[in-house]
Amino acid sequence: MIAPASPPKQELLRNALSFLQGLGLVVKMGSNVHHTYGYLAGKDDERLEDIHTMFRDQDVKAIICACGGYGTGRLATQLDYELIARNPKIFWGYSDITFLHTAIHQKTGLVTFHGPMLSSDIGLQDVDEKTKETFQQLFESKRLEFSQQTSPIQTIVDGKAEGPVIGGNLTLLVSTLGTPYEVDTRGRILFIEEIDEEPYKVDRMLNQLMMAGKFKEAEGIIVGDFKNCEPDKRKDSLSLDDLLDEYIKKAGKPALKGFYIGHSSPSLALPVGSMGRIDTYRKSFTVESGIKEEVESL
Repeated sequence: MIAPASPPKQELLRNALSFLQGLGLVVKMGSNVHHTYGYLAGKDDERLEDIHTMFRDQDVKAIICACGGYGTGRLATQLDYELIARNPKIFWGYSDITFLHTAIHQKTGLVTFHGPMLSSDIGLQDVDEKTKETFQQLFESKRLEFSQQTSPIQTIVDGKAEGPVIGGNLTLLVSTLGTPYEVDTRGRILFIEEIDEEPYKVDRMLNQLMMAGKFKEAEGIIVGDFKNCEPDKRKDSLSLDDLLDEYIKKAGKPALKGFYIGHSSPSLALPVGSMGRIDTYRKSFTVESGIKEEVESL
């Protein structure tokens, strides 16, 4: 359990610890999980060392992030990607963790997991049972099936698409542009999610991804939850659906929206880098397991 971004709320973290122990897991705490350095959970070298220590430790089978917030982009240039590649293991989180997912997967090929976090989600009193159940994918090699039974899926652009899954939080994906860790959507299925951004800000970010060619280069697009991304009622505004339809329809790639992926309840996990398939005619999105049969799961 590490905090590579902002400091987690400790009471919620304790609740989440009980959840992990209830799954039969033995938990090792990162040395900076309880630290605070402004809006960061420790200085950069301290948070970086927690990541390296957990990948280096042969007893550690999974690294699960406590929360997001801010700070992972500051670590990308200092990460030891060779160490990570030599010690492949489960790496789990979302939101600000998107920068690490993108950098780690593109530098090492490791499949990582975009999934609910400990203090942010699991530690809440009203956490949805499906959010808890999504951790079960770490214990077996099983294809994930997203359908209208799991999410209120709607079609944006009809078609079928196949490719490795890449993506995450929209703000963080945009922040990779122009860096050595720029998100690569070529031949891939891109998924996006966001929280607490007004439509005009979402517009700016979607436009930047479009101008960078990220929608056009993708095989297909999956739109997760855009929580609280509503316009200020005191202002005239386009709606979120207006923006998604405009930018994604313009790309012309098979696209579905309405998935409980991101800052939603329930919040469903998916493996970044695993092969995904979109079929808009069936309103389905399937993703191969991030746990390989020949690799020991948790």
